[in-house]
Amino acid sequence: MIKEVIVVEGRDDITAVKQAVDAEMIAVGGFGINAKVIARIKEAQKRKGVIVLTDPDFAGEKIRKIIAKRVPGIKHAYIAQEDGIKGDDIGVENATPEVIIEALNRAKVTIEVKEKIFDYEDMIYFKLTGDNNSKERRIMLGKELGIGYGNANQMLSRLNNYGITKEEFIDAINKIDKSLKEGK
Repeated sequence: MIKEVIVVEGRDDITAVKQAVDAEMIAVGGFGINAKVIARIKEAQKRKGVIVLTDPDFAGEKIRKIIAKRVPGIKHAYIAQEDGIKGDDIGVENATPEVIIEALNRAKVTIEVKEKIFDYEDMIYFKLTGDNNSKERRIMLGKELGIGYGNANQMLSRLNNYGITKEEFIDAINKIDKSLKEGK
């Protein structure tokens, strides 16, 4: 049961999320997020809390940043790109109810007091940058931790901002290493 209000991009996303969970939703309608929509999101955050679930693409990330900048304390839910693709289209509306439920259950809030647990050396050491498979490893890590895909800098920021522990990180890396070994 999701108690928070879920913020999505559009009507098709609402339809997909409603197939997965019974929750109140707000559609922002693209990046032209106006003051009225932000006011609704702020009110929802005050009353019930908010989970932002946007498409796993550039536009979705931009919308997420706009909302996060204006509404503190919101949770972020991510679906992996491969879970949101149908033909040429990428978006929440293409995800299965199971993927949407998993993303919402793993939603993370940006912590206000950042602990710098991870640094760029970790990114290099764990082959999340500077390796031929770095992008694939970041995709797998984002999916495993429920923090979405990002380039090396975005991934480092998310690891530190979402309160990921070293233990969670190491467990995820071990699963990725095992999965990659079995795949070869």
